[in-house]
Amino acid sequence: MSDAPEIKAISNGIPAPSFDLPLPDRPDIITANLQKLTEQTPNPRHRFIFKALVKHIHQFVNETSLTTDEWMAAIDFLTRTGQKCTPLRQETILLSDVLGVSALVDALNNPVAGGATENSVLGPFFTEDAADVDFGESIASEGKGDYMYVEGRILTTEGSPIPNAVIETWETDADGFYDTQYADRSHPDCRGRLRTDDDGRFGYRAVVPVAYPIPGDGPVGELLLLLGRHNMRPNHLHMMVEAPGFHKLVTAFYPDGCDYLRSDCVFGVKKSLVVSLKDIVDDEEARKRGFPHGGSFKLLQYDIVLLTEDQSATMRAGIDEELPRIIKSTES
Repeated sequence: MSDAPEIKAISNGIPAPSFDLPLPDRPDIITANLQKLTEQTPNPRHRFIFKALVKHIHQFVNETSLTTDEWMAAIDFLTRTGQKCTPLRQETILLSDVLGVSALVDALNNPVAGGATENSVLGPFFTEDAADVDFGESIASEGKGDYMYVEGRILTTEGSPIPNAVIETWETDADGFYDTQYADRSHPDCRGRLRTDDDGRFGYRAVVPVAYPIPGDGPVGELLLLLGRHNMRPNHLHMMVEAPGFHKLVTAFYPDGCDYLRSDCVFGVKKSLVVSLKDIVDDEEARKRGFPHGGSFKLLQYDIVLLTEDQSATMRAGIDEELPRIIKSTES
């Protein structure tokens, strides 16, 4: 006999329900049984979310008369979406982006008032390894694109400066690629981390962003082709700002004049985030700002306004106050 320990399959420890469920002899019984089981979810928020999910996903299957082949194709699609993800590529976020879910969640969770800067989608290309960049230094290595200087202040809604705020910023190069899209990436490029000075000011050298296609070599690219949608994003510069006591801001700025501003494939553009770039044709000024070859450059100037955590909580309070009523109505 083998000396190997006996291994048995074990349950998760949750007993069978104390009530009887009818055998699912009809499609509607399947849905009703699942909803009754979902009622046992201990956490009220989880119960509310999954009851709504079951309701709408079962309704979708019924309304579309989903075939077995279509269901299997969807399973395969979602499986391949997960398999495409790596530490530097997030295909699942990209799927959420093109379906408008990322933009919708962001909009619902980041209401603004008092002139606060609006949010935009994070996107799938943020990384944690950006290098620290001193005031006026460059986030891009030489030759990555046309020169651009970015400057402004981080302010409260009352107009007071916010010193030592941390800014993460990232963008594509002139060829429309993020650094993470290069197979031979050895270090972060076209991205950086900086801090505001005592007056809330920030300034850094970058390159002029260009419109670019989101990755088309994966399941999300296949989906857009299936739907007859383009895969282009308008040119933009990402910025994420954090400071103690203030609500974290994830946003982006979109230079005007791009053909894709109104049909961004991930629905990230907002009117307040469309900016104008100034043409600075002054060799001396270009060199003064640190551009090695001088010449001309584009200037992006924008003051970013943050909500405090309390202000953000107040904005969210209206939504949160409605939640118990919504939960109760779905459970009645």
